[in-house]
Amino acid sequence: MATRCLLYYITDRSQFRGNEVARRDALLAKIAEAVRAGVDYIQLREKDLSGRQMETLAREVVALIHGNVHENVRENLTATRVLINSRTDVALAAGADAVHLRADDIAPHEVRSVFDRVVTGLRPVQAGQSPATTQNVQGQFLVAASCHTVADVFDAESEKVDFAVFAPVFGKSSAPGTQPSGLAALQEACHAKIPVLALGGVNLGNAASCLNAGAAGIAGIRLFQENKIEDVVRRLRTF
Repeated sequence: MATRCLLYYITDRSQFRGNEVARRDALLAKIAEAVRAGVDYIQLREKDLSGRQMETLAREVVALIHGNVHENVRENLTATRVLINSRTDVALAAGADAVHLRADDIAPHEVRSVFDRVVTGLRPVQAGQSPATTQNVQGQFLVAASCHTVADVFDAESEKVDFAVFAPVFGKSSAPGTQPSGLAALQEACHAKIPVLALGGVNLGNAASCLNAGAAGIAGIRLFQENKIEDVVRRLRTF
């Protein structure tokens, strides 16, 4: 079992009620709640947004999180890190901490190459005509990867990603016909020498079985968006 359960909140503002303004406000409030509760990672996964729109949202989230971390992070918690789904250019331009690559995305070593160019100033990365910031250059830029098979996880390990998100363990609510991987596959994937987080149908009732299988943490959308995050964090970190 993981010694400290890593927690990974994946956003989806479409699940909130109201118009776009209301959903955006609800998303930002939920992100602030996650930071105060000590969630380790927040992935902005608003796939319907353009690069410019995502960058604008990401900049707002980065500013919100840095402010909350400065004021509210507890002594025994690490600062929450922001990941951008797929768009390395947006992540770097907005000063996010990481990029989360899809299974069919560019290779992690290509992301590292882009990051190195930004650090050395050879080719500033832009999104929506906005210059790359230096905020993430001051620390480590993380690369996470979505994995759907055990082989995917070991490929991610060979590419030296920082952690993998293995899904779907129990199922996928947005695609009910998707075949779940199951706990046996998760356990095999967790033999990799990188942290593996469990995603897909994971809830408070079955999360302990994922951690017992070797998962380093739990990822989810509804798990965080449909519950009081402080309660979710407290419960998951007692397993």
